[in-house]
Amino acid sequence: MTDTVSELREQLHALHQRRDEELRSNFNRSLPFADAQFDRWERAKILGFGEKTSIYDSCVVMGEVSVGRNSWIGPYTMLDGSGGGLTIGDFVSVSTGVHIYTHDTVLWAVSGGVQGARKGSVVIGSNTYIGAQAVVIAGVTIGSRCVIAANSLVNRDVPDGTIVGGTPARVLGRVEGEGADARLVYDGRDPSR
Repeated sequence: MTDTVSELREQLHALHQRRDEELRSNFNRSLPFADAQFDRWERAKILGFGEKTSIYDSCVVMGEVSVGRNSWIGPYTMLDGSGGGLTIGDFVSVSTGVHIYTHDTVLWAVSGGVQGARKGSVVIGSNTYIGAQAVVIAGVTIGSRCVIAANSLVNRDVPDGTIVGGTPARVLGRVEGEGADARLVYDGRDPSR
């Protein structure tokens, strides 16, 4: 048995080395084993997500999660649809380490189990960017064409075309224009900067 385990370990190591060399040569990137080995677009298709959407293997998906087309779900993310469903639109970028929750057990814990989990669906509109390490809590709706800054805690709804950031997230500006003319405008500053 020990020989079989050692042989398998050596084969997996060799596979990872070959794949890592290929990725570095073709794309100048090195990924953890599972993210390197498994096709992101195939996983999205298996999960029933929209056409041309990709999701890294290291993303945890729980409960009812729906993702539109042409969206990117980065590595080390959490998509929790177990507390009421999570809906993500088209052309959404969910950056590395983002956590989106539809439930929490805060009141359950602090009440000694007397109270139940808080639950609420989360909806994220199309053409929205969620920055790295942001956290979206249960019951929040984020509109279309929004920008959520990295490391933000989104604990309330975000209207269409709004830029938010911070903990808790607050309005920092707005998205103006469309398509090739889209631009970010921050609190009265010159949009060309």
